[in-house]
Amino acid sequence: MTDLELIAHYGGPSKFARLLSLNGAKGVRRVCNWRTRGIPSAIKLAFPKVFKVQRSKPVPSTPATQEA
Repeated sequence: MTDLELIAHYGGPSKFARLLSLNGAKGVRRVCNWRTRGIPSAIKLAFPKVFKVQRSKPVPSTPATQEA
């Protein structure tokens, strides 16, 4: 899941900012910037439960081979 999809998953920039305790207009502005710049690693490490989202498909452990 990309950072843009993750922000949308949690309800958009304002709800995501509240979830991370980034209060006020500056917090929402930071999250809006993350949609293009990406969420900083420090934020992801500070809130591990927020960034652990269930995947819809399991990731294969080995690369898929193409058959002709």
